Amino acid sequence: MQFKKLMIGATLALSIGLFAACGSDNSTKDTQESAAKTTETSVDLNKLELPQLNDKVTDDEYLVELVTTEGNVKIKLFPKQAPKAVENFVKHAKDGYYKDTPFHRVIKDFMIQGGDPKGDGTGGESIWKKGFKTEDSKQLYNIRGALSMARAESRNSNGSQFFIVTNNEDVSDGLAIQYYPEKIIEQYKKGGAPQLDGEYTVFGQVTEGMDVVDKIANGEVKDSDSGEKSTPVNPVKVTEVKVLQEPKK
Repeated sequence: MQFKKLMIGATLALSIGLFAACGSDNSTKDTQESAAKTTETSVDLNKLELPQLNDKVTDDEYLVELVTTEGNVKIKLFPKQAPKAVENFVKHAKDGYYKDTPFHRVIKDFMIQGGDPKGDGTGGESIWKKGFKTEDSKQLYNIRGALSMARAESRNSNGSQFFIVTNNEDVSDGLAIQYYPEKIIEQYKKGGAPQLDGEYTVFGQVTEGMDVVDKIANGEVKDSDSGEKSTPVNPVKVTEVKVLQEPKK
């Protein structure tokens, strides 16, 4: 199955860069409108469980380990909030689909992207051999260390590619309490990419090895075919994805 190059939203990639650079009022408005897609006024956001904020892996979560050529990264997955994304990732992991796949797109102070067996951002498919729908959750956000699905323009184009958010700068300014839990706004002071909320499926959170993620993010990059400075000179590869814990039935 042939994919267009997944740029974490081909049409959104440029606006993401502009948002990070200028932090304008319009960008803040766009962020809040995006978050509003997953928010209902009848829901008290501050009473919701926020599993990303707890490093403990509960009985209903997965724990996986990315074994990379730079070191290991442990990530817990949230099947209750993002069932299809988690099922897809875990099945691919068990089947060895991610073996020797590189982090093919790296943008410092933003994210690292991988999961493409072709290694250039144009490949990969889901376990269903077709794209699947973006999953929204009021409990999950693109905070620093979040694991999310990469996709093309369509919200139904999720395949195998994923990214980990690396930004560690305060991005909480302008986030409104009617769209975000107060604890998430506080977490965004430590970094993240709130402009992606409501647009990309968050399905995991790094619990150990964020130092490894940062090493990958700080690697030397060169211009890609599109002119974006994001192609690693010496790509770090995922040699294996281990499933360390599965939900108890």
